Amino acid sequence: MKKIVLFFGVLLITLPVKAQSQLQKPRIAFKDVKIQLDGKLEEPVWSDLVTEGNFLNYIPNNGTLAANKTAVKMFHNGKNLYISAVYHDTSSKVQIGSLKRDDIGVSGAESDSFAIILDTYNQQQAGYFFIVNMGGTLIDALLARSGEGFRVSRSWNTVWNAKTSTQGNLKIFEVEIPLKAIGYKENASEWGVMFHTRNIKLNEWTTSTPIDRNYTQFDLRFTKTFSIENLKENKASRFAITPSITSSFSEDVRNASKETTLKPSVDVQFNLSSSLKLDATINPGFSQIDVDRQVTNLSRFSVFFPERRNFFLENSDLFTNLGVSGVNPFYSRRIGANSEISFGLKLSGNIAKKTRLGILNVATKEEENIAAQNYGVLVVQQQLSKRFTATGFLINRQEVNGFSFKDDYNRIVGVNVNYQSTNKRWTGLANLASSATSDISGANDFYNLGVWYNKINISGYAGIRKVEKNYITDVGFVPRLYNYDAISQTVIREGYTQASGRISLTKFYKNSKSIDRHRYLNLSNNTYWDELGDIAQSTLVLNNDLIFKDQSTLYGGVRFEHVNLKYPFDPLNKGNAIVAGTYKYVDVGGGYASADNKKLQYGGNMSYGSYYNGYKNRVSINAQYRLMPLARLQLRYERNGIDLKELGSDTFHLARFTGEVFFSNRLNWTTYVQYNTQFDNFNINSRLQWEYKPLSYVYLVISDNYSQDIARQNWGIAFKMNYRFDF
Repeated sequence: MKKIVLFFGVLLITLPVKAQSQLQKPRIAFKDVKIQLDGKLEEPVWSDLVTEGNFLNYIPNNGTLAANKTAVKMFHNGKNLYISAVYHDTSSKVQIGSLKRDDIGVSGAESDSFAIILDTYNQQQAGYFFIVNMGGTLIDALLARSGEGFRVSRSWNTVWNAKTSTQGNLKIFEVEIPLKAIGYKENASEWGVMFHTRNIKLNEWTTSTPIDRNYTQFDLRFTKTFSIENLKENKASRFAITPSITSSFSEDVRNASKETTLKPSVDVQFNLSSSLKLDATINPGFSQIDVDRQVTNLSRFSVFFPERRNFFLENSDLFTNLGVSGVNPFYSRRIGANSEISFGLKLSGNIAKKTRLGILNVATKEEENIAAQNYGVLVVQQQLSKRFTATGFLINRQEVNGFSFKDDYNRIVGVNVNYQSTNKRWTGLANLASSATSDISGANDFYNLGVWYNKINISGYAGIRKVEKNYITDVGFVPRLYNYDAISQTVIREGYTQASGRISLTKFYKNSKSIDRHRYLNLSNNTYWDELGDIAQSTLVLNNDLIFKDQSTLYGGVRFEHVNLKYPFDPLNKGNAIVAGTYKYVDVGGGYASADNKKLQYGGNMSYGSYYNGYKNRVSINAQYRLMPLARLQLRYERNGIDLKELGSDTFHLARFTGEVFFSNRLNWTTYVQYNTQFDNFNINSRLQWEYKPLSYVYLVISDNYSQDIARQNWGIAFKMNYRFDF
């Protein structure tokens, strides 16, 4: 009897202890040890840590327990965060798509790789994305809330390291991330953490937390909360300085002129705290090392190209998420587009757990008929609750003469409010902004309201926005506000109202051996009204997509356009403009993209239909062949044929060849050859890039431009070298 009483007594004591331990959050342990980063995991500390496992399938067979297991362990020593992952593959073979740093789509997504997502404030607003593939190639990026989900800023770079190895079928990853490389609050007790493994051979993606396929695998709302032991402010190596020198020679063949330049510059970064960073740049050499990919633009409005300059990228979501797609009050590529930058300062990061601050000031030089300008931005983001986040901002562009400000300015002030439901299905965004421009007043506001719904089989969006004619953003990107009259060759600024809607229905096939999912309905509409309330344009699109188990895709759709053209438009650029009037046209199209885990990838699409008062047909094909680990070759060709009857006809050809040769994961040679008849350009850009030390580079770039008839227009060669000092 005593034994029975004793047994139940012990049981009653141990059950609450077990229940409590099960409810405890996983932790990032503090270990006062140093390790040799070699990808072998031979240090005793790795045996003392708790394993994070039970990965789930994301693609394919979403939600089921992954057959190929992944075991992750992590700790920090006050200076670095260390993470190890052991993936149990089905074969010893390693497949890599690229060895190019930061090529997230190929080095990451099309390679055997391991990914880490860190939300160091556990607020589900912004985070860090680290990926290493089995070739040791590093990819780092920033994550930021955008609309219904999160977007990736791939141009951000920081100093970190990783090593990989294989043991039979085991793929081993060992990662070292300096704590100074990421922002966090000292004494913070919780981080949001998530891991991915990618097996490109099986086209398999697994995640450490359950994520439905209707969400991206880097959605911070699905991170798991980890407690952190003894996290203090990292005071070591708080200061980094990167001097650089750029030497270039260019020749304008048409005007028989030559120019040689030598330009020194310096970038400085100082960690005021573990969560707040100060960046400075003096006489920056913002030469375009990465060439923009050419496109065929048959619309009436400008095309958006991403920012690539490092100074603008740290905490860039604070500055670039101030508007919505097509109406953004801050577009950093405007700064320095017409004149050189003399200096820039930026303070960004968290000043409290739920408060982020961004302050930016950049000055440009006076050049010929272009006055010197000062650009300033102030952004404050506050998480009001788990559901609501508010952002207030002020943007100022003002002419300067020395240290005095002139009465030529453009300012935008605004507030944004984001909403996310606790069940992750509903998100919302409200924007209100107003601009003030010297000598212009009235009709200067912008309003937007958007709501998204996202469930596994159904998703949708509804939104409305209004842009008044004097909502001028000199440092922004609002292309639809500006209408070009091809006859008078003038630009007319005109406000508009836009209503948008979308609904998507998708079926997933877990038990099918051939079909992964079928999006059998994707219906969207965008309608624009002018200032008088008349319809300016309405676009209705109906799509249908079929994705197979190997992730190859077959798709098709139809587009209906109603355009009330107010200003003549000359898409052929031959002086015969389409006259103002009402036009209704329709086109249909379809395409196919092969699986992305083969040496040879290919795809293509075509469309045909009416176009204003004539017809348009489009054919596009692309192919990629991998000779890894040596090289990757890509070829893309696009043909647009336009027949406007009595106004004329033309065919635009756009061809692009990209060749990448890899000597290692830190030394590569990339060559672009682009041929674009719409802009009468044949361009060759060849770049040798060597990362001889973490974030210290040598570039050698040759660029040659010809007309479409292969008559040389200009050419140049540039050498750039920088060296990063950490103090």
